[in-house]
Amino acid sequence: MLAIELRFPGGRYHATPWDAHVNEGRVEWPPSPWRLLRSLVATWHLKARDEVSEDTLRALVDLLSTELPSYGLPPTSAFHTRHYMPLFAGKTTKVFDTFLHLPQEAPVIVAWPAIPLDGELVAALKCLVERVGYLGRAEAWVEACVRRLPANELNCLPAPTPPAQQGEVELVRLLAPLPPRELTQWREAALEERIARALSQKRLKAREKGRAAEKVKLSSREVATLEAALPGSVYEALTAETEVVREQGWNRPPGSRWVEYARPRLEIRRTGTSGRTVRRLPTVARYALAGRVRPRLTDAVVEAEKIRVALLSHSDGAPVFSGRDPVTGARLTGHRHSFIIPEANGRHGHITHITVYAAMGFDARARAALESLRRVWHRSGHDLQLVLLGLGQPEDFAGLRTDAGQCALLAVSDTWVSRTPFVPTRHPKYRRNGEPKVDGDGLVIGSPEHDLARLLVEQGFPRPVQIERVESTDLGGTPTRWLAFRTERRSGHGDRAGLHGVGFRVTFPEAVRGPIALGYGAHFGLGYFVPMP
Repeated sequence: MLAIELRFPGGRYHATPWDAHVNEGRVEWPPSPWRLLRSLVATWHLKARDEVSEDTLRALVDLLSTELPSYGLPPTSAFHTRHYMPLFAGKTTKVFDTFLHLPQEAPVIVAWPAIPLDGELVAALKCLVERVGYLGRAEAWVEACVRRLPANELNCLPAPTPPAQQGEVELVRLLAPLPPRELTQWREAALEERIARALSQKRLKAREKGRAAEKVKLSSREVATLEAALPGSVYEALTAETEVVREQGWNRPPGSRWVEYARPRLEIRRTGTSGRTVRRLPTVARYALAGRVRPRLTDAVVEAEKIRVALLSHSDGAPVFSGRDPVTGARLTGHRHSFIIPEANGRHGHITHITVYAAMGFDARARAALESLRRVWHRSGHDLQLVLLGLGQPEDFAGLRTDAGQCALLAVSDTWVSRTPFVPTRHPKYRRNGEPKVDGDGLVIGSPEHDLARLLVEQGFPRPVQIERVESTDLGGTPTRWLAFRTERRSGHGDRAGLHGVGFRVTFPEAVRGPIALGYGAHFGLGYFVPMP
């Protein structure tokens, strides 16, 4: 059996998946087939052009792409540190540096069971593999060699269907090149679709100018340009520049595909920059959401309820998640138990992150539950996969750069605006003659504005100097009214006044740190605010 053995002398493996931002805290593990083959091509360009011909290299990557590799992965843990990187003019930006700890004596095995360990191509592979200097980021130094391997050392295999033992393994999505035959078929279909689209656009412009659109055709040069943008071989797909791929609007490299693997579960730990254990109880756990179908923010209360049920199950009913005293069963006061807040930081209004915040902190039992939460099951079949980005304090994650993985709802600001509808808990009060009762600030007692101000003060925030209603929030570039949101929990109780929520812009006399979540369902993603842009 053909296999490659990888050892990491530095003890660390850094690599960011194709579909993730570097600050999301995700590690591509195991190294994807796409990354492995690109490293061979890069090594050939830099170190082996005299020993290996280009035709041999093309034939080698064709051969290795015909079969998905299997992996032998050692026990490992994911760690992350937080530090500040210099930008310009003395400014810095906070960076989440996530990596895997890999002892040098524990190799990573990549095997192609159906490919024999002989022939000219394998000799070329040995030459290239022995000259690979790093895999992933430049600090992930690697020493590699080709070896024989018995099949029983492999524990990470392609998984077209979910594995039976969900407690021991988890599904992970990796990028791989299309096999040569499938690449040819994909290219023909993609070229036909691009030609049709370009012709349609050209005819539309002709109609706008009053010309006969039916006589418009693409020139041979235009067709050749479209054809040149599509890779004709696995080698050409692997050598496409990332900047060019993104400029052309591809959501992944042309000629690639997503494949699922079943891998041993990862343990995620946090260290400080000095490597010492953090003694202060963390109050924030933040997840990135993965999955083929992600729900919209309008379903935040439904998704938060499901996550709470999962955390209660994983923690055997820990008080920080149940909100009840473990002895008496009475409700905990002061809203110090967990808030589960879905975020939509992308361009389409879908939930991208989940932030769990609890002022009382997460003890060892709660942390174990948070670290073991990897999947939330849906009856519709579209299960959500959650990737724990880290545990810490609000300032560790806070920031307004949501495109860089920061969490706006934990930031500091003096002006906040509703992201999900605030559902009041009290009704307006009126006198016998029908006139509304007002407080010293002129707010109708029991009105949504009055209820919001009351709850803010109860949770320790300063009394706002201004409260204004807003009619909608922006989801995917579209103003979305509060009536579009679900505002009722499927189970449980809670005080509420009416079925629908409202939105506000709140200004405080001084800057305050979030999260700000108030009203009915506040612990389940309703009534939370983000800073004004």
